Amino acid sequence: MSRVLKKTIYPHTHFGYKPKGLKFKKSKMSVGVYLDNSASTPIDPEVLKEMVETSKLYGNPSSFNNAGREARNKLEECRLTIARFIGVRTEEAIFTSSGSEANNLAIFGLASLSSKKGEIISTPIEHPSVLGPLKKLENLGWKITYLKVNHGGLVDLEDLKQKLNPRVVLVSIIYANNEIGTIQPIVKISKIINDFKKNLPPTTYNLQPIFHIDACQAAGYLDMNVNNLGVDLMTFNGAKIYGPKGVGVLCKKRVVKLNPLIHGGDQEYGLRAGTENLPAVAGLAKAVFLIDKNEGLKVMKLRDYFLDKVTQILPVKINGPRGGARLANNINISVPGLDSENILLELDKYGVYASAGSACTAHLVEPSHVLKAIGVKNEYLSGVLRFSLGRQTTKKNIDYVLEVLPKIMANLKQRYKK
Repeated sequence: MSRVLKKTIYPHTHFGYKPKGLKFKKSKMSVGVYLDNSASTPIDPEVLKEMVETSKLYGNPSSFNNAGREARNKLEECRLTIARFIGVRTEEAIFTSSGSEANNLAIFGLASLSSKKGEIISTPIEHPSVLGPLKKLENLGWKITYLKVNHGGLVDLEDLKQKLNPRVVLVSIIYANNEIGTIQPIVKISKIINDFKKNLPPTTYNLQPIFHIDACQAAGYLDMNVNNLGVDLMTFNGAKIYGPKGVGVLCKKRVVKLNPLIHGGDQEYGLRAGTENLPAVAGLAKAVFLIDKNEGLKVMKLRDYFLDKVTQILPVKINGPRGGARLANNINISVPGLDSENILLELDKYGVYASAGSACTAHLVEPSHVLKAIGVKNEYLSGVLRFSLGRQTTKKNIDYVLEVLPKIMANLKQRYKK
């Protein structure tokens, strides 16, 4: 080893070593008001403890030895917890690396079974992990039909009735929107789809259209039982429910057939090759076990308190619906005449961590596709703020944000003379 390198390992540097004379500040966790829970929740201490314990099971769940059997038993124990949470058989809960992968598996896995290019019905306010696959299929010759949504983001049910036809293979609708919090009437949508299928002539394709929902934002607050909802495919992940990142679930009813995206092994009932990430799966199962629907009542009160107060003290526009049609922890407002990036940078200085919308499109310059779809005027598209509350959020946190936000807006308007 060269004499100019110390032996202490520094992960900040490319090769893990620090040249002499180079100094680093000790990194520490940021302490502030975290209001970006729709992007990622902090991991629950009990979840972390479960993951650490499970990491000691080093065997491969597919191995025919005692270490492998221990890992397999743990994996299936976790699968049972999650299957009970969503109301399915254990073989109907498929582990993936994320909600995005689960959405891709649902869409591409179903479309790849069709010998003909069919039609898919969705909405213009879906998460990018749904819109991306739909765009890809459209380029391959599939017909993608988007339903009308109102100013609150709710699907036009009459439009769905009119657009359903025998060529439709899949209907994919987000359960609770990640940007504006709109909760879709999934049970009503399911009834419309089932009524349509009942009137089709009896064929081998009577299972279609398949109904898929992206429930990543909904998992911590809404009913996730697929039997109550009437859905065939459903996706959710760990990062939104105080679990680990890098793990998701595709709920697939047994009658629904899919092709895998990842080939090379028989794991996950032949739908996802690769050794399962057992510590992450265990963390997800623990996070599911810890879900308390009463938390929704607490954050809903804080959400409504914020929305009532902010409209009294600032000239902002609320994006999305009010009341029960909105996800309990979601706040989305537009500040006219200002830019989201500048506001977020200033909030960051005050220790307030928020976002402008989906973390999956955070680096894009274009205005939110969701806000454009619900008809938000151009003057309100640039200064968008999303505050997403969590179980750690307090009224004191909200009051602090309401105190600093007017100061930030006044300062920016003065600085840029807007």
